[in-house]
Amino acid sequence: MTDNWMIYGANGYTGELVARLAVARGERPVLAGRSAEPVARLARELGLDHVAFDLADAAAHLGAVAVVAHCAGPFHATAAPMVDACLATGTHYLDITGEIAVFEALHARRAEAAAAGVALLPGAGFDVVPTDCLAAMLHARLPGATSLELAFVAGGGFSRGTARTALSGGGVMWRRVEGRLVPVTGGAVTRSVPLPSGARTVSAIPWGDLATAYRSTGIPNITTYTALPAAAGVGPALLKLPWARSVADRLVRTTMTGPSAATRARTRTEVWGEVRDPDGRTATDTLVTPNAYDLTADAVLRAVPRMAGLAPGFHTPSTAFGAGFVLELDGVTLGSAPTA
Repeated sequence: MTDNWMIYGANGYTGELVARLAVARGERPVLAGRSAEPVARLARELGLDHVAFDLADAAAHLGAVAVVAHCAGPFHATAAPMVDACLATGTHYLDITGEIAVFEALHARRAEAAAAGVALLPGAGFDVVPTDCLAAMLHARLPGATSLELAFVAGGGFSRGTARTALSGGGVMWRRVEGRLVPVTGGAVTRSVPLPSGARTVSAIPWGDLATAYRSTGIPNITTYTALPAAAGVGPALLKLPWARSVADRLVRTTMTGPSAATRARTRTEVWGEVRDPDGRTATDTLVTPNAYDLTADAVLRAVPRMAGLAPGFHTPSTAFGAGFVLELDGVTLGSAPTA
């Protein structure tokens, strides 16, 4: 059991999943968030301590907290003040973001975190544990790789928070080219990938591994993909317009919740990765995981007790716990493929 840790954003969809799994595994985190009544209601049901506070006051509530699992997005707005509080109180920090800008911003604070004796681990859930660990596995098999491609197809739908975070990106697509993040211009970047369930056509998206896998492997050219709905070709263009983002955000806030337990139980995620070196040699592999939200809760619960053992500074999941961390999670299988 881990002493003195907190789930902030416990009243959100993913935060509640983390809290419920924590209790099922004998953990006793403090539940926290900005909305007092929902946090208190969940804490009463689970028999846990709770506190409500705004992030501007976070440092006043973290003095006795060893690790905070930050589950309150969108993280481009919430990560910085929570990290400020963690650095001020010596509290280790992990979150479940998938936002490239957040990974980049926290990486830029690595020296500050090291000086404060604090470990920073963003992306400790589905974003980006499976993809980051798969990238590290493939790089270990082909250390001279200079190109990395990652793709995933996730079943079960999205929570309100995930959808709102995606909308906040403004429809801009990115790749990493020779170490630099560059926007994707012109037509959509697509390819076919061989997933365990069969070949799928996937489209380039701005996934967190453009930041994290780059730090984990040093590979300078990275493209990340997923399968998009048939009508999504219009979506990114429209989402560059503020009025369209506003309308979409309102719809998300009023109509979305998150996948039910039954939906999560019957859906899974498939992940594919390939690295290539300058001589044309490749290494490729796949992962099959449970539903992304169930994997996230499991990953957070397994990461929390290890945070105190990390060197202070910035980490990705694979630099923190090794590329095999994803294989420790419930229901994850690796489909090994030969190196070409």
